[in-house]
Amino acid sequence: MASRRQANFLLSEEVVEELRRSVEKREQSRFVETALQKELKRLKLEKALKLSFGSWKDKDHPELIQGTGSFVRTRRKTTRGQRSR
Repeated sequence: MASRRQANFLLSEEVVEELRRSVEKREQSRFVETALQKELKRLKLEKALKLSFGSWKDKDHPELIQGTGSFVRTRRKTTRGQRSR
């Protein structure tokens, strides 16, 4: 189990009351931790998407000009011959 460390946060009274009504007392810390982990993961993904936006250039991938379906079919035909050997 990961080591535990106490952290203090100020939350609105409404959020605290909703937490107390919705989650058993012994489960509240785990619930908040899980929610925070999900939000941090979402923020990390959002940042990665913003940083990578525009990095894909159509000119760098001429094989996909006819669409991904055509590309996938071509790749599958190529690998089927290799598997039967």
